[in-house]
Amino acid sequence: MLGIEDALGAGRISVLLADGRGDAIRESYHLQTFLERGVDAIIVTGRRAEPRPPIDIAAKVPVCYVLARSQSPEDLSIVINDDHGARLATSHLLALGHRRIAYIAGPQKHLSARLRYAGMRDELHAAGLEPVTHSAMWGEWNEAWGRQAASILANSGKPFDGVFCGSDQVARGVVEQLQALGIKVSEEASVVGFDNWDVMALASRPQLTTIDPQLGELGRVAAESMLAMLNGEPRRGVIANDCELVVRESTAVLPS
Repeated sequence: MLGIEDALGAGRISVLLADGRGDAIRESYHLQTFLERGVDAIIVTGRRAEPRPPIDIAAKVPVCYVLARSQSPEDLSIVINDDHGARLATSHLLALGHRRIAYIAGPQKHLSARLRYAGMRDELHAAGLEPVTHSAMWGEWNEAWGRQAASILANSGKPFDGVFCGSDQVARGVVEQLQALGIKVSEEASVVGFDNWDVMALASRPQLTTIDPQLGELGRVAAESMLAMLNGEPRRGVIANDCELVVRESTAVLPS
């Protein structure tokens, strides 16, 4: 929202917000209200990256989808490049000398969790390596699962020196539990999160190295795309916006 408002505010364009809460009836009501008010365009977003049905407004105004992509290839969808973020995290760990890396994430049903695992796995394969557990550790998007997963990993008997987590919440739980088990984070095992959510990343001890999905940039690109569409420029398909690695204290060169 901030990225969208920053981009549109410079042109004195107001942004109206409505929350459909995942309810099709509520969403339809909001859309009808917006159209009755004569809005110029509509930006649709959601909590997760799963593709969603296109909104039904009979192409009365330009529409752009952000984060939650449209199921129609004819629509414009601007999404996080989860694969790129995962590759950044994995290449960072590899550059620090880590070779035995595990992946801990939320539910496998979530597209973002699967894409991040695929990116990590492909980057490891390019280096001639496999994930420590030969599969992802699927769970929930919370600290409790991070702590549980860290215990499972530590007690698995499989040596590891790096952990890539699908979210900062999971990563903070992993960091806490590894330290509680006597495993020094960054000295014996580096941990990378995903989201750059400062509430989690900065409160962690040590602070989390993480992947920033650049949500503000996602909003800016969406707003500028809407302006282009209003000027008659055709825009369609999926734009995957690259992520950024933010290095903090939870990763370090692996001591020989």
